[in-house]
Amino acid sequence: MLIPSIDLLGGRIVQLVQGEKLKLAFDDFEYWIEKFSKYPLVQLIDLDAAMRQGDNSALVEQIARRLPCHAGGGIHTVERARHLLDAGAKRVIVGSALFSTEGAVNTDFAAKLGSSIGAEHLVAGIDTKNGRIAVKGWKARVELTPDKAIPQLEPFAAAFLYTHVDTEGTLQGFPIATAARLRKLTERQLIVAGGIRSRQEVDALDALGADAVVGMAVYTEMLAV
Repeated sequence: MLIPSIDLLGGRIVQLVQGEKLKLAFDDFEYWIEKFSKYPLVQLIDLDAAMRQGDNSALVEQIARRLPCHAGGGIHTVERARHLLDAGAKRVIVGSALFSTEGAVNTDFAAKLGSSIGAEHLVAGIDTKNGRIAVKGWKARVELTPDKAIPQLEPFAAAFLYTHVDTEGTLQGFPIATAARLRKLTERQLIVAGGIRSRQEVDALDALGADAVVGMAVYTEMLAV
């Protein structure tokens, strides 16, 4: 399944390269909402909230009311997760709050989230740079690999969203071997992102049992939607 992404930064839809360099920015929300309305799931990320430099809450809520979204970015409390679900999000994506700076999985918080909002509404965000989990808008890393984190979070989430930051926004392709390895780690839905550039790549990931988040390839019209 192809999942279009909407990343919000400074009140605009943007595409960044490796979470740092601004490559594209759009103000025409109606155009993209209409374009993505035929998809069963859209990824909606508040980058300002993820980077702890403000938020785009009003926009997130407006879009979540109109598109079937799983929404994320800076969610670190049960209250914030519940608020997004109440605003219309189908599921919430939680990443940084699931990990401690010491490199441990915060299973207590994961369990609290799962029991409070329902595990079926929780997507665990596993973002990596150079093989280690990246947190706080990808500005920091913890000494923990996805291979160790995913099994610990398995009981508490309905899905895992793995973002390969090293190729994010580069249109260089997602490492298929990584998707195959991750698929063996969990029985939950596996969603991957990071450099996906073609329908053939989406199909190859689908054959492995992984859904594909596509951003840059869609916005540059390399991949038609």
